[in-house]
Amino acid sequence: MQSHSALSIVDTAKQHSHTLIQNMPPRFSFTSYRNWWLRHSFSNSGLKSTTTDLGDTTTMHCWVPQTPNSSKPSLLLIHGIGANAMWQWNDFISPLTHRFNLYVPDLLFFGDSHTTRPERSESFQARCVMDMMTCHGVRKMSIVGISYGGFVAYSMAAQFGEERVEKVVLCCAGVCLEEKDMDDGMFQIKSVDEAVSILLPQTPDKMRELVNLTFVKPAKFLPTCFLNDFIHVMCTEYHQERKELIEALHKDRKFSNLPKMTRPTLIIWGELDRVFPFALALRLKQHLGENAKLAVIKNAGHAINVEKPKELYKNLKSFLIDPT
Repeated sequence: MQSHSALSIVDTAKQHSHTLIQNMPPRFSFTSYRNWWLRHSFSNSGLKSTTTDLGDTTTMHCWVPQTPNSSKPSLLLIHGIGANAMWQWNDFISPLTHRFNLYVPDLLFFGDSHTTRPERSESFQARCVMDMMTCHGVRKMSIVGISYGGFVAYSMAAQFGEERVEKVVLCCAGVCLEEKDMDDGMFQIKSVDEAVSILLPQTPDKMRELVNLTFVKPAKFLPTCFLNDFIHVMCTEYHQERKELIEALHKDRKFSNLPKMTRPTLIIWGELDRVFPFALALRLKQHLGENAKLAVIKNAGHAINVEKPKELYKNLKSFLIDPT
């Protein structure tokens, strides 16, 4: 999935060595180091880091093309709750930048995106992302959203329709869940409070629970020092606001209130997803009818972007690039 030759990587590394040394984290932290490395990877793939002031104390960070190509379509990648945009989409950046003008934002309360406004709904996130895309001069785009990012992608398509959105890909995104589904025993997690404690882990044990929940074959050995470092760097900032995002997804949610968006849609699901069970994929496919296709990735859980990146990219390519 990487398009750079070994020689080009070496050449690029030499060209940017001075900048990299200046920007390396001051003390060793595996998580901080990976953040630094991912920034280099995104930059090396032709993207640049930007921050857009949307007004009313709302700011959104996004990776955008260094030089947009008017002959390429635009593609928006929206991350989930687990981490920032770089951690979730890095494996897909290099191949996709060859085909698209790629935009990879951090949602509000992730990375460098934030607001002091009280809204926590996915519809508010969707409006902010679309406003940011407008500021970048993007009128029409296709959207890929994974997990929570799929909720935002669905809301964007429902709110803005065919004038702004061409195609939609929803990856393991339980947008058709209802509040009563948890009471009815659909989920392995039994309450919203339990979901928050696992999806926003604050201890190594909770991080291990998250890994076991989202992977079919989780890592057997996860050193406590590494987990503490990840939690410190990635999971402490905006904890209360992220908790409220999860609560807003669930509270008073009814399937009957879900709009039926009409854009061509690909639903991709891990066969053994234990965060959003496969029954929700079938419910969503039935809701969208002929506008949607369903692709199932075998032996995969919720974290399909990490566990099965080649299979995920194959499905993205066939739907977005080679529909025939």
